[in-house]
Amino acid sequence: MGLIASLLALVGCDQQKVDEAMKKAGNVARNTWNSVKPDSQLFKGIEIGKSTEDDVRRQAGKPEIVWEEADGGKRLEYPRGPEGVTTWMVTTAPDGTVRTIEQVLTAENFQRVRPGMSQDGIRRLLGKPTKVEAFALKQEEVWGYRWLESPTDRAFFNVHFNSQGVVTTTSRSDDPSRRQGG
Repeated sequence: MGLIASLLALVGCDQQKVDEAMKKAGNVARNTWNSVKPDSQLFKGIEIGKSTEDDVRRQAGKPEIVWEEADGGKRLEYPRGPEGVTTWMVTTAPDGTVRTIEQVLTAENFQRVRPGMSQDGIRRLLGKPTKVEAFALKQEEVWGYRWLESPTDRAFFNVHFNSQGVVTTTSRSDDPSRRQGG
């Protein structure tokens, strides 16, 4: 309703202002669609070794964060939370072509988390956490990642950091939606 009202308010404005409003509305709609697009559609048409970072951005939208890799490539993060159970990482080569597309919230990746790792290292490995909780008395911060523990069961993989932002341990917890009334 707000979009229609905004467009109607432009009646009598010059064409340039109308075009700008339409472009902005299109970008908002496109960004909204990309944020809720099913995973099966997120990278549709993207081909490893052929597609480019620009192709990925056109299809999947703006990544949450982009890291520069040591070899000149990039790592683009596409979290699907907070209710989603996937985070996608797209790695590009120095020439901009897509090297890999991987869903990183997996048991195999969780096994790679080790005491002594930094918060930046965990973010690069697992992406944006679903939730972050601080426990002042324990001087601890816990990042929780919602994931599919089995084809039908969601759970949280938790990474515990000390006050210096270093991993001390990991844990597992039930997804609150599994609890009665949750």
